[in-house]
Amino acid sequence: MNHQNSESLFERAKRVAPGGVHSPVRGFRGVGGSPVFMERANSAEIFDVDGNSYIDFCMSWGPLLFGHRDPEIEEAVLAALKRGWSYGTAEPYSLEFGELLTSKIPLLERVRFVSSGTEAVMSVIRLARAATGRNKILKFDGCYHGHVDALLVRAGSGLAEMATPDSAGISAQTAADTLVCPLDDEAAFETIMNAHGKEIAAVCIEPLPANNGLLPQSIEFLRKVADITKKNGALLVFDEVISGFRVALGGMTEQTGIKPDVLCFGKIIGGGFPVGAYGGSHEIMKWIAPEGPVYQAGTLSANPVSMCAGLAMLKKALREQPYKRLEEATKSFTAELTYLARDLPFESSMQSEASLFWMVCGKASSTPVRAIGQIPETQKAIYAKVFHACLEEGLYFAPSGYEVGFLSTAHTPQVLDQALSRAKRAFAKVKNS
Repeated sequence: MNHQNSESLFERAKRVAPGGVHSPVRGFRGVGGSPVFMERANSAEIFDVDGNSYIDFCMSWGPLLFGHRDPEIEEAVLAALKRGWSYGTAEPYSLEFGELLTSKIPLLERVRFVSSGTEAVMSVIRLARAATGRNKILKFDGCYHGHVDALLVRAGSGLAEMATPDSAGISAQTAADTLVCPLDDEAAFETIMNAHGKEIAAVCIEPLPANNGLLPQSIEFLRKVADITKKNGALLVFDEVISGFRVALGGMTEQTGIKPDVLCFGKIIGGGFPVGAYGGSHEIMKWIAPEGPVYQAGTLSANPVSMCAGLAMLKKALREQPYKRLEEATKSFTAELTYLARDLPFESSMQSEASLFWMVCGKASSTPVRAIGQIPETQKAIYAKVFHACLEEGLYFAPSGYEVGFLSTAHTPQVLDQALSRAKRAFAKVKNS
């Protein structure tokens, strides 16, 4: 493939944006080379500025459940645009969307719309501290909750020690209020909670961790986390920014039967438009201004275009119930990829959950991989080779070995057969390189 125009645009972009991109993973640092600049997309395909087309398995990092430019969602968006695209006032579209969400997710008695998943989590941390009168937050190593300071940290050198900032600019004082526990480790969680449980405002977890590889947690572990959290009087927060409405209408809350105190959403509930949301019982949400003393605001919160896109997406999901067939398609597709990868010069395996999947590159220390310490050391280097070989064959996977892939209803059997043919050629290139 020729990428001359993308390379030229990247050189220009580096002169006006840090690293030439507006979100780090787009810069291809995890796989090397220059990023591909995309100019349009449709259904299961995405097209770059050099005229190349790709079958897209990134799907804007998950929210495009029905593929690019789904006709129903597009029609709702165009109608919304004709009415106006930003009001800064109360409007009926978020009301209708909120009524639909709260009617379908019993835990959501009240919901507040914001502009991103990060903003939702940030607001929930403030809410939890106010409602409990405590300051500490517990997160899990391998879970990502956006770029909010309090959760952009990783584990320290020992269990329950002060977390280490994952980014410059996060103060030691902020990191000191965050505790980090390994995933899939009940004993470690009990130890931390025994030592600090009465200081912790919220325990925040992705019930399906999907930002540092796909790391499905056992139901037993999630139940243990829920039980101990509630016994200690902390709020249990499920970050369903990726899993919400992607694994099921009720997300992992529906799948597990566990009842967190607060839910966080993003991405998918806007049908691909910028949006986030958080919610819970009236008792919890009455703390939020203007009803309560916890301030949170946003001019573009509940943007009418995002609300109408989300309404169209959710109504279609309710009508079509695509989850079972997406799960079956994902299992079949990943099984075929595993078979095609059998001759690669390294061990590999595929992990999938619902319509999410992830390639483990190298021999994992555990199957399935549930914690970051179980990910092979070869993951980054090997995945980079696979990624570029697939890219040249017209397959667009996430440009990082630690991000996951997504299927949509636009990935028809015919599209997936074509993808497997391309993957076969790509794997052959990796084998012979």
